[in-house]
Amino acid sequence: MNAQSTYELNNGYQLPVIGFGSIIPDGEPTVTAIKAAIKAGYRNIDTAGIHGNERGVGQAVREALAEDPTLHREDLFISTKAWWDHRGYERTWQAFEESMDKLGLDYVDQYLIHWPANATWHDDWKQLNADTWRALEELYKAGRIKSIGVSNFLANHLEALIEMADIKPMVDQIEYHPGFAQKEAAEYAQAHDIVVEAWSPFGGPGSHVLQDATINAIAVNHHKNAGQVVLRWLLQKGIVPLPKALNPDPMATNLEIFDFELTADEMAAIETVPYAGGMGCNSTLTLHAHNKGEYSCKL
Repeated sequence: MNAQSTYELNNGYQLPVIGFGSIIPDGEPTVTAIKAAIKAGYRNIDTAGIHGNERGVGQAVREALAEDPTLHREDLFISTKAWWDHRGYERTWQAFEESMDKLGLDYVDQYLIHWPANATWHDDWKQLNADTWRALEELYKAGRIKSIGVSNFLANHLEALIEMADIKPMVDQIEYHPGFAQKEAAEYAQAHDIVVEAWSPFGGPGSHVLQDATINAIAVNHHKNAGQVVLRWLLQKGIVPLPKALNPDPMATNLEIFDFELTADEMAAIETVPYAGGMGCNSTLTLHAHNKGEYSCKL
Protein backbone atom coordinates (compact mmCIF):
# COMPACT_ATOMS: atom_id res chain seq x y z
CA MET A 1 0.00 0.00 0.00
CA ASN A 2 1.18 3.52 -0.81
CA ALA A 3 -0.24 7.00 -1.43
CA GLN A 4 -1.54 5.93 -4.82
CA SER A 5 -3.27 2.81 -3.49
CA THR A 6 -7.05 2.99 -3.65
CA TYR A 7 -10.28 1.80 -2.10
CA GLU A 8 -12.99 0.68 -4.50
CA LEU A 9 -16.19 2.65 -4.05
CA ASN A 10 -19.55 0.91 -4.30
CA ASN A 11 -19.83 2.00 -7.94
CA GLY A 12 -16.41 0.54 -8.83
CA TYR A 13 -14.59 3.91 -8.96
CA GLN A 14 -11.22 4.12 -7.22
CA LEU A 15 -10.55 6.51 -4.29
CA PRO A 16 -6.93 7.03 -3.12
CA VAL A 17 -6.40 5.88 0.47
CA ILE A 18 -5.06 9.25 1.62
CA GLY A 19 -6.04 12.73 0.52
CA PHE A 20 -4.99 16.34 0.89
CA GLY A 21 -7.26 18.83 2.64
CA SER A 22 -7.24 22.31 1.15
CA ILE A 23 -8.80 24.87 3.47
CA ILE A 24 -6.26 27.39 2.18
CA PRO A 25 -6.70 31.00 1.01
CA ASP A 26 -7.42 31.20 -2.71
CA GLY A 27 -4.86 32.35 -5.21
CA GLU A 28 -1.16 31.71 -4.94
CA PRO A 29 -1.27 29.98 -1.52
CA THR A 30 -3.70 27.36 -2.85
CA VAL A 31 -1.91 26.96 -6.19
CA THR A 32 1.47 26.53 -4.52
CA ALA A 33 0.20 24.10 -1.88
CA ILE A 34 -1.81 21.91 -4.26
CA LYS A 35 1.02 21.68 -6.79
CA ALA A 36 3.46 20.79 -4.00
CA ALA A 37 1.04 18.15 -2.68
CA ILE A 38 0.68 16.57 -6.11
CA LYS A 39 4.46 16.60 -6.54
CA ALA A 40 4.82 14.93 -3.12
CA GLY A 41 2.54 12.11 -4.26
CA TYR A 42 -1.00 13.06 -3.22
CA ARG A 43 -3.60 12.13 -5.79
CA ASN A 44 -6.76 12.83 -3.77
CA ILE A 45 -7.41 16.59 -3.52
CA ASP A 46 -10.37 17.77 -1.45
CA THR A 47 -12.00 21.20 -1.54
CA ALA A 48 -15.49 22.73 -1.24
CA GLY A 49 -17.44 25.67 -2.54
CA ILE A 50 -17.42 27.28 0.90
CA HIS A 51 -13.61 27.13 1.02
CA GLY A 52 -13.55 29.84 -1.63
CA ASN A 53 -10.51 28.40 -3.39
CA GLU A 54 -11.88 26.29 -6.21
CA ARG A 55 -10.27 28.59 -8.80
CA GLY A 56 -6.89 28.04 -7.20
CA VAL A 57 -7.39 24.28 -6.97
CA GLY A 58 -8.35 24.08 -10.63
CA GLN A 59 -5.41 26.23 -11.68
CA ALA A 60 -3.02 24.07 -9.66
CA VAL A 61 -4.36 20.88 -11.21
CA ARG A 62 -4.07 22.25 -14.74
CA GLU A 63 -0.53 23.52 -14.15
CA ALA A 64 0.57 20.26 -12.51
CA LEU A 65 -0.73 18.30 -15.50
CA ALA A 66 0.99 20.65 -17.95
CA GLU A 67 4.31 20.47 -16.14
CA ASP A 68 4.46 16.68 -15.71
CA PRO A 69 3.90 14.69 -18.91
CA THR A 70 3.73 11.45 -16.90
CA LEU A 71 0.74 12.74 -14.89
CA HIS A 72 -2.74 12.42 -16.38
CA ARG A 73 -6.10 13.82 -15.32
CA GLU A 74 -7.39 10.32 -14.54
CA ASP A 75 -4.54 9.93 -12.03
CA LEU A 76 -6.09 12.63 -9.84
CA PHE A 77 -9.20 12.44 -7.68
CA ILE A 78 -10.71 15.92 -7.25
CA SER A 79 -13.58 16.51 -4.81
CA THR A 80 -15.76 19.51 -4.05
CA LYS A 81 -19.03 20.09 -2.19
CA ALA A 82 -22.35 21.96 -2.16
CA TRP A 83 -22.76 24.17 0.94
CA TRP A 84 -25.85 24.19 3.15
CA ASP A 85 -27.39 27.23 1.44
CA HIS A 86 -27.37 25.31 -1.84
CA ARG A 87 -29.68 22.56 -0.62
CA GLY A 88 -32.57 21.59 -2.87
CA TYR A 89 -32.66 20.28 -6.42
CA GLU A 90 -32.30 23.51 -8.42
CA ARG A 91 -29.91 25.24 -6.01
CA THR A 92 -27.61 22.20 -6.01
CA TRP A 93 -27.48 22.21 -9.81
CA GLN A 94 -26.57 25.89 -9.64
CA ALA A 95 -23.87 25.25 -7.02
CA PHE A 96 -22.36 22.49 -9.14
CA GLU A 97 -22.23 24.68 -12.25
CA GLU A 98 -20.59 27.46 -10.25
CA SER A 99 -17.99 25.06 -8.90
CA MET A 100 -17.22 23.64 -12.33
CA ASP A 101 -16.80 27.15 -13.75
CA LYS A 102 -14.32 28.01 -11.00
CA LEU A 103 -12.42 24.72 -11.19
CA GLY A 104 -12.18 24.83 -14.98
CA LEU A 105 -12.26 21.03 -15.20
CA ASP A 106 -14.29 18.78 -17.48
CA TYR A 107 -15.52 16.70 -14.55
CA VAL A 108 -15.02 16.16 -10.85
CA ASP A 109 -14.26 12.78 -9.35
CA GLN A 110 -16.47 13.38 -6.34
CA TYR A 111 -19.23 15.78 -5.37
CA LEU A 112 -20.65 15.85 -1.86
CA ILE A 113 -23.52 17.39 0.07
CA HIS A 114 -21.47 19.36 2.60
CA TRP A 115 -23.92 19.24 5.55
CA PRO A 116 -27.21 17.42 6.04
CA ALA A 117 -30.47 19.16 6.61
CA ASN A 118 -31.58 17.92 10.02
CA ALA A 119 -34.52 17.80 12.37
CA THR A 120 -33.12 20.56 14.57
CA TRP A 121 -33.77 23.20 11.91
CA HIS A 122 -35.98 21.58 9.26
CA ASP A 123 -39.28 19.78 9.67
CA ASP A 124 -38.89 18.47 6.13
CA TRP A 125 -35.21 17.54 6.50
CA LYS A 126 -35.58 14.11 4.92
CA GLN A 127 -37.21 15.48 1.77
CA LEU A 128 -34.74 18.37 1.58
CA ASN A 129 -31.79 15.99 1.64
CA ALA A 130 -33.53 13.75 -0.88
CA ASP A 131 -34.15 16.67 -3.27
CA THR A 132 -30.52 17.75 -2.98
CA TRP A 133 -29.38 14.19 -3.57
CA ARG A 134 -31.56 13.88 -6.66
CA ALA A 135 -29.52 16.61 -8.34
CA LEU A 136 -26.30 14.71 -7.55
CA GLU A 137 -27.79 11.52 -8.93
CA GLU A 138 -28.70 13.20 -12.23
CA LEU A 139 -25.29 14.84 -12.57
CA TYR A 140 -23.69 11.49 -11.87
CA LYS A 141 -25.84 9.74 -14.47
CA ALA A 142 -24.86 12.45 -16.96
CA GLY A 143 -21.19 11.61 -16.40
CA ARG A 144 -20.22 14.98 -14.98
CA ILE A 145 -19.39 13.47 -11.59
CA LYS A 146 -17.59 10.14 -11.22
CA SER A 147 -18.81 9.48 -7.67
CA ILE A 148 -21.27 11.13 -5.30
CA GLY A 149 -21.52 11.23 -1.56
CA VAL A 150 -22.19 13.22 1.57
CA SER A 151 -20.29 15.01 4.30
CA ASN A 152 -21.08 15.27 8.02
CA PHE A 153 -24.01 12.85 7.72
CA LEU A 154 -24.64 10.86 10.87
CA ALA A 155 -26.20 7.39 10.85
CA ASN A 156 -29.78 8.68 11.00
CA HIS A 157 -29.18 10.99 8.04
CA LEU A 158 -27.60 8.20 6.00
CA GLU A 159 -30.42 5.80 6.83
CA ALA A 160 -33.11 8.28 5.75
CA LEU A 161 -31.27 9.21 2.55
CA ILE A 162 -30.65 5.62 1.51
CA GLU A 163 -34.35 4.85 1.92
CA MET A 164 -35.30 7.64 -0.49
CA ALA A 165 -32.38 7.48 -2.94
CA ASP A 166 -32.03 5.66 -6.24
CA ILE A 167 -28.25 5.56 -5.84
CA LYS A 168 -26.56 4.90 -2.51
CA PRO A 169 -23.89 7.39 -1.38
CA MET A 170 -20.36 6.24 -2.11
CA VAL A 171 -18.59 8.32 0.57
CA ASP A 172 -19.36 9.99 3.88
CA GLN A 173 -16.78 12.58 4.90
CA ILE A 174 -16.89 13.30 8.63
CA GLU A 175 -14.68 14.78 11.31
CA TYR A 176 -12.84 11.82 12.80
CA HIS A 177 -9.71 11.85 14.93
CA PRO A 178 -8.47 10.60 18.31
CA GLY A 179 -10.58 12.22 21.00
CA PHE A 180 -13.44 12.67 18.55
CA ALA A 181 -14.07 9.36 16.87
CA GLN A 182 -17.58 9.43 15.46
CA LYS A 183 -17.82 5.67 15.53
CA GLU A 184 -21.57 5.31 15.10
CA ALA A 185 -21.56 7.29 11.86
CA ALA A 186 -18.41 5.61 10.55
CA GLU A 187 -19.50 2.09 11.39
CA TYR A 188 -22.96 2.62 9.90
CA ALA A 189 -21.41 3.93 6.68
CA GLN A 190 -18.89 1.12 6.40
CA ALA A 191 -21.57 -1.49 7.12
CA HIS A 192 -23.48 -0.10 4.12
CA ASP A 193 -20.45 -0.14 1.79
CA ILE A 194 -19.90 3.61 2.06
CA VAL A 195 -16.26 4.68 2.37
CA VAL A 196 -15.48 7.08 5.24
CA GLU A 197 -13.16 10.05 4.81
CA ALA A 198 -11.79 11.94 7.83
CA TRP A 199 -11.55 15.70 7.68
CA SER A 200 -9.46 17.45 10.35
CA PRO A 201 -7.62 14.18 11.20
CA PHE A 202 -5.34 15.99 13.67
CA GLY A 203 -8.20 17.85 15.36
CA GLY A 204 -9.19 21.47 14.98
CA PRO A 205 -7.51 24.68 16.19
CA GLY A 206 -6.26 24.30 19.73
CA SER A 207 -6.63 20.53 19.70
CA HIS A 208 -4.22 18.54 21.88
CA VAL A 209 -4.29 15.44 19.66
CA LEU A 210 -0.68 15.75 18.46
CA GLN A 211 0.50 16.49 22.01
CA ASP A 212 -1.26 13.51 23.56
CA ALA A 213 1.14 11.42 25.68
CA THR A 214 -0.29 8.07 24.55
CA ILE A 215 0.03 8.91 20.87
CA ASN A 216 3.56 10.26 21.32
CA ALA A 217 4.68 7.19 23.25
CA ILE A 218 3.43 5.00 20.41
CA ALA A 219 5.24 7.26 17.94
CA VAL A 220 8.53 6.76 19.78
CA ASN A 221 8.08 2.99 19.57
CA HIS A 222 7.84 3.20 15.78
CA HIS A 223 10.38 6.01 15.22
CA LYS A 224 7.57 8.14 13.83
CA ASN A 225 5.88 11.39 14.83
CA ALA A 226 2.44 11.80 16.38
CA GLY A 227 0.83 12.87 13.13
CA GLN A 228 2.05 9.77 11.33
CA VAL A 229 0.64 7.57 14.10
CA VAL A 230 -2.77 9.27 13.83
CA LEU A 231 -2.84 8.87 10.05
CA ARG A 232 -1.78 5.22 10.36
CA TRP A 233 -4.53 4.65 12.95
CA LEU A 234 -7.10 5.96 10.49
CA LEU A 235 -5.64 3.94 7.64
CA GLN A 236 -5.89 0.73 9.65
CA LYS A 237 -9.53 1.56 10.41
CA GLY A 238 -10.20 1.73 6.68
CA ILE A 239 -10.80 5.50 6.87
CA VAL A 240 -9.32 7.92 4.31
CA PRO A 241 -7.50 10.75 6.14
CA LEU A 242 -7.39 14.23 4.62
CA PRO A 243 -4.42 15.98 6.28
CA LYS A 244 -3.47 19.52 5.35
CA ALA A 245 0.03 21.01 5.23
CA LEU A 246 1.36 24.16 3.60
CA ASN A 247 5.03 23.20 3.37
CA PRO A 248 6.60 20.36 1.36
CA ASP A 249 8.35 18.74 4.33
CA PRO A 250 5.24 17.92 6.39
CA MET A 251 3.40 17.02 3.17
CA ALA A 252 6.03 14.35 2.53
CA THR A 253 6.17 13.27 6.16
CA ASN A 254 2.41 12.70 6.23
CA LEU A 255 2.81 10.18 3.42
CA GLU A 256 5.42 8.15 5.32
CA ILE A 257 2.78 5.93 6.94
CA PHE A 258 2.98 2.83 4.79
CA ASP A 259 6.15 1.31 6.27
CA PHE A 260 4.90 0.46 9.76
CA GLU A 261 1.85 -1.05 11.45
CA LEU A 262 0.18 -0.35 14.78
CA THR A 263 -0.50 -3.32 17.03
CA ALA A 264 -3.99 -4.14 18.25
CA ASP A 265 -3.06 -2.82 21.70
CA GLU A 266 -1.80 0.44 20.21
CA MET A 267 -4.96 0.85 18.16
CA ALA A 268 -7.03 0.29 21.29
CA ALA A 269 -4.93 2.75 23.31
CA ILE A 270 -5.53 5.51 20.79
CA GLU A 271 -9.26 4.90 21.15
CA THR A 272 -9.00 6.02 24.79
CA VAL A 273 -7.58 9.49 24.04
CA PRO A 274 -9.83 11.94 25.95
CA TYR A 275 -12.18 14.35 24.24
CA ALA A 276 -10.10 16.59 22.01
CA GLY A 277 -12.76 18.94 20.69
CA GLY A 278 -14.92 18.60 17.63
CA MET A 279 -15.38 21.44 15.17
CA GLY A 280 -18.74 19.97 14.16
CA CYS A 281 -20.10 20.49 17.68
CA ASN A 282 -20.91 24.03 18.69
CA SER A 283 -23.57 26.01 20.53
CA THR A 284 -26.30 24.76 18.19
CA LEU A 285 -25.30 21.10 18.33
CA THR A 286 -25.21 18.72 21.26
CA LEU A 287 -22.11 16.70 22.09
CA HIS A 288 -22.85 13.15 23.20
CA ALA A 289 -20.24 11.12 25.05
CA HIS A 290 -20.93 7.45 24.45
CA ASN A 291 -18.14 5.17 25.55
CA LYS A 292 -14.70 6.37 26.53
CA GLY A 293 -13.08 8.04 23.54
CA GLU A 294 -16.26 7.89 21.46
CA TYR A 295 -18.22 11.03 20.71
CA SER A 296 -20.68 12.33 18.19
CA CYS A 297 -22.82 15.38 17.54
CA LYS A 298 -26.58 15.12 17.57
CA LEU A 299 -28.18 16.83 14.58
